[in-house]
Formats: sequence, C-alpha cells, structure tokens
Amino acid sequence: MRAAATAQDDLLAQARRLATEITGLRRAIHAEPELGLQTPRTRDKIRLALGHLPIRWREGPSTTGLVGVLQGRAPNSRSGRRVLLRGDMDALPMPEDTGLPFASTIPNTMHACGHDAHVAMLAGAAELLAARADRWSGEVLLMFQPGEEGWHGARFMLDDGLLGSAEAGTLPDAAFALHVMPNAPHGLVGGRAGALLASADMLDITVQGAGGHASMPHQTRDPVPVACEIVTALQTLVTRQFDAHDPVVVTIARIEAGTTHNVIADVARLKGTMRSLSPAHRARLHEAVTRLATGIAAAHDMAAEVTITNGFPVTLCDPRAVDLGERVTRDLLGAEAFRRLDAPIMGAEDFAYVLDLVPGAMFFLGFAPQGEDWTQCCGIHSPRMMLDESVMPRGAALLAGLAERFLAEGF
Repeated sequence: MRAAATAQDDLLAQARRLATEITGLRRAIHAEPELGLQTPRTRDKIRLALGHLPIRWREGPSTTGLVGVLQGRAPNSRSGRRVLLRGDMDALPMPEDTGLPFASTIPNTMHACGHDAHVAMLAGAAELLAARADRWSGEVLLMFQPGEEGWHGARFMLDDGLLGSAEAGTLPDAAFALHVMPNAPHGLVGGRAGALLASADMLDITVQGAGGHASMPHQTRDPVPVACEIVTALQTLVTRQFDAHDPVVVTIARIEAGTTHNVIADVARLKGTMRSLSPAHRARLHEAVTRLATGIAAAHDMAAEVTITNGFPVTLCDPRAVDLGERVTRDLLGAEAFRRLDAPIMGAEDFAYVLDLVPGAMFFLGFAPQGEDWTQCCGIHSPRMMLDESVMPRGAALLAGLAERFLAEGF
C-alpha cells in the first residue's frame, strides 16, 4: 500500500488512489476474523501492509494491540503536538450470512461491527500521513486495538503504557476514531459534543427459592413469579425514578429456571444489561436495581443476589474535537457531509477509556450504498451486515485530515 504525494495532491484524491489496497486489507481481515484480546493474524496483516513505512511499533504484554508512531518532517515547524487515531481489530462470536466471496472462513466468527473496515481505513490514513509527512510536524499514534467487543482492550493497552502515561504527561494531546454505520446515509459523518454513547454494565440476578411439585406451589417458594415481578418492576423503576432527559436503559435479555413442565425450580436467574449516559445516573442505577431486586425477593420470603459487572464508561466527546471534526469533514467531503446528532446512542464503546484521559471524539461514518434506502440496510451486529466499500477512502482521508489539522492548529 503506497501513496505518492505531490504539493498539488488533494487528500481525498490521494485516498481514492489507495482504494484497491484499502479494500484488499479489509477483505483479508474479514475472511479471517479473530475474537477478544488476542488477534495475531490481524496484527500480522497490519504490520505486513505497513511494513514499508517509517513507523516505530509498540506492543504490550496484555494483548496483541499495536501502536505505531509516525513522525512529521515539516521544515521550519516546531509543533510538539501528538494525536492518536484508533481502529479496533476484533470480530464477534456469530455466524456470517452475507454470501460474500470474502466471507468469514472461521466458523461462528464474523466482522459484523465493521472493525475490519476500521483497521483498513486507519492503515490507509497511515499511508497518507507518511506520504505527506513533510507537510506536518509532531507525532501521530496509530492505535490498532483488539478486544473492543466487551473485552476492554483499550483499557489494557492504556494499562500497558502503550499510549503514554498521565503521570508522566506523555499521553497524546487529542484522540479520534471513526465507527462505520451500515444503515446510515452513504458517506455522511455524524457526531455530537458530550455523551455520544452510553456506559454498559452487565446485570445478573439470582432468585433463591425452594422447589417442589408444580401441583402444590403452596408447599414451595416459587422463584419464577418473583423473577417476573422483578423484570416488570425494573421497567417502572426506569420510567419513574430517572429523568427522561438523562436516560437509563435496563433490559433483561435472558431468564433461566426449571427443567420441565411440572417441577417448580429452586432458583431463577436473570441476565441483562444496564445503560446510562452520566456517571451519576450510572451509580444511582446500580444502587436502585440492587435495592429493588432484593426487596421484592424478601417480600416473598426469598433472597436475591445481584451482581453488577462494570463495562465501558460513557463515551464523552470534547466539544472542541467535535467542532474540529465538523470543519475537517466539510472541507474534505463537502458542506453537507457532516450532521450533528440530536441525541446519544445507547450502545457502548471502549474508546471511552481513551476519551476519559485524552480530549477527543468519535464520529460515525455512513456506509449504506449510494442511492439505496439506507433505512432498509442491516445494522451492525447483524449476520447479514455489509458495507459499501467505496466509502472507505473517505474514512482514511478523514482520519488523516483530523490528524493534520489538529497538529497544525490544536483545538
């Protein structure tokens, strides 16, 4: 993957000349998806694709994550700014049903969240920045991160010191990421200041009863109706105890109890997710759910054990970074290419760990085919999700443009 730069070159035009290489890398990664914190095949594909560039690589002990460092060479410039660009690498544990010629060759594993495209666009941005290094000064950190799908890969890479240290003052000065949206208009970039995505915590509730014959429930303590009461009460809790302008979501996605049609179970188990958009509501929700579940169980002479496993924090975008992203998008892609989102999305992202320490922003990039009804396209995490690959050069150009503009101007 090589990009030749001249003084007259337009960044988007350069990116489009890299389309074949960007697409090829995306397809190679898509065909061999990997899960979790260890993605060695994907790591090796990245290093091979970018091996000809003057990148200093960092790796840590906890994951197969990579951080590449590019140094600017602009003459007569002393910018000491450092900017991070991130692309995540891992796939999802689910089958693929696209019929694509480069579909997953790994059973029950698919790049259904677009991380293959994230990597390819970041690799394209690296090519562009390296080819234009005499136009900018400072450092660009290329963060290729595994373990986004619930594995806290960004946190591990931070803990390994791959992004620098807050104590030593060596963290980047800004951080940016793109996320594909296959069911959003072709090439449209979306973002917002403040909360972009929610925190996400796992909820497990175990109701302990005393089982017996289903024909004699009065001789048992049946945990099933108690579990059902807890589910219903959780929905009332959300709508009556929390301000709708700072929303929370509690979803019970699985209920387990019993073995057959005429035996009352000893135990009922509930599994779900809790989402919130502010640290205050997150903490309050934890307390309220625990109080509600244990109280309902106690009212029926039973016990409930509540376990909450903290997931990703709220993804908070710095207003200055969003403003910069809007300017870069409009300059590169046109006046209509950027849209401010009216409300956050209740999904979650572990880029939030980076944005907790470094001012920056994540933006969404629409990947619906040009001219098609984007509302009918399959969204992320669908086994039939597909991307219009012609959008990827735009993403590579946007990432490179964000880096160049920040290094030149700051916020």
